Amino acid sequence: MRLHKYIAHSGVCSRRKAEELIAAGRVTVNGQPVVEMGVKVEATDVVAVDGKRVEPAAHQYLVLNKPRGVVTTLSDPQRRPTVADYLPTSARGVKPVGRLDMDTDGLLILTNDGDFAMRLAHPRYEVDKEYEALVEGVPSEEALERLRRGVTIDGERTAPAQVRVLGVGRDGARLSIIIHEGKNRQIRRMAEAVGHAVLELRRIRIGPLRLKGMRPGEARLIGVQQVAELKRLVGLTESPAAAPKRRVKPQ
Repeated sequence: MRLHKYIAHSGVCSRRKAEELIAAGRVTVNGQPVVEMGVKVEATDVVAVDGKRVEPAAHQYLVLNKPRGVVTTLSDPQRRPTVADYLPTSARGVKPVGRLDMDTDGLLILTNDGDFAMRLAHPRYEVDKEYEALVEGVPSEEALERLRRGVTIDGERTAPAQVRVLGVGRDGARLSIIIHEGKNRQIRRMAEAVGHAVLELRRIRIGPLRLKGMRPGEARLIGVQQVAELKRLVGLTESPAAAPKRRVKPQ
């Protein structure tokens, strides 16, 4: 594993910050200062930052049924409820993958696997994110087609969405909307763009993960098979091509 990635996986800082620490001479491998980028280390190497040994934390993958009124962050200066309030004490260094706004509930993934989180949140991998939305009124077929083709938000067109009507009641229409992007408040803004404000919004699925059976506020570990399927969707099943290995030998 490359040194900056090893440090980031230890939870000390981000990869970019790790590169800055290396360049500043604050990192040692087997007692030797390292300032060169691209050095690779093994599990048997001793890596230290400012003289303190660091080791990568074991990867954890959790899913949370985020309740409405909870902020998707680990701490909040306004002291509002956060997703951290619902995590088990065994969770180490996990962070939310993407966001659900405060008024949206449903499925949220949290992990300390930075590569996985970055890819899962990136639209290029086109991982389905399925929502159920209660909207004002009943959208016409023309409005539904606009959502399916994509609408313009802040000068950018959203990618095509899968949209279908689940039912119609006195409060409005309930829609299933599947997207693979993650723009800020995207579903709400898409619905507003076609004249139907969102009254309630819940994310019920990400890839193979479904919300079914989880109580509001419930968090659990994601199963091994489901983690493997998510990794396959974002291209993490194959080992990267071997790179030249510059090792630091013990003194």
